[in-house]
Amino acid sequence: MSGAPASGGTRENGAAIRSVAAVAVAGLLLAGLPALYFLTVHGCGEEEGRLAGVMAGETVLDAAPEGADQRDRYQECDDDDRFVVVGARYRYHGSPEDVLRHYEEVARADGWRPRTAAGDEKAPGCFTKPMGGTTAYLGVEGPDDGLLHVEIVADHAKSQWC
Repeated sequence: MSGAPASGGTRENGAAIRSVAAVAVAGLLLAGLPALYFLTVHGCGEEEGRLAGVMAGETVLDAAPEGADQRDRYQECDDDDRFVVVGARYRYHGSPEDVLRHYEEVARADGWRPRTAAGDEKAPGCFTKPMGGTTAYLGVEGPDDGLLHVEIVADHAKSQWC
């Protein structure tokens, strides 16, 4: 016994190497392509940043009802669906009816139109306006437990909100 491989051993080693290489290439394709997509296409980018800047400049966000005290202002972008949210929260102890009446007036004055639901019925507290190449949705909620939310949501996929 000289320890030399049998003549079929070299062929078997070559087949094994090719099999391992094929599995490695398949793994790279299955894991690598989604990773490449995630790193290059997924998430919020400059386009969403520009949209957020336009939305943040809307005066309706600062037009709170009398007696409301602004708690904070925020701006977000959902990396998965790439929708942009800009809003403000206020401490307010008035009624929801007063809030809706107030925002129907100030939103209309700022170019917002009431969103209609099925049968041309208005969706309370929801307004639309063309903005940044898409349609933006202004939603007014509350006050719940003394907190009023005024929020604009939009994306370039032209989703419908509120």
